Amino acid sequence: MGSMSIWHWLIVLVVIMLVFGTKKLGNIGSDLGKAVKGFKDGVKNEDEQKAGGATPTPPPSQVTDKGTIEVDAKEKHKL
Repeated sequence: MGSMSIWHWLIVLVVIMLVFGTKKLGNIGSDLGKAVKGFKDGVKNEDEQKAGGATPTPPPSQVTDKGTIEVDAKEKHKL
């Protein structure tokens, strides 16, 4: 009852293909592939920077919004 056979998975796959269409599923797959490739390239570049002895860039200084006014909030009670 809890395990699903290969036939259950094939039926689920067919229903998904009917609902979303093969073109949209292909686009999702290619977008996912590009994201994984970008992640791998980012990790590779980071490893090269660490191995090359390059000094890491310091984090940007925190910029506060000059238009924001900080106040203490008070509860309003109705009588």
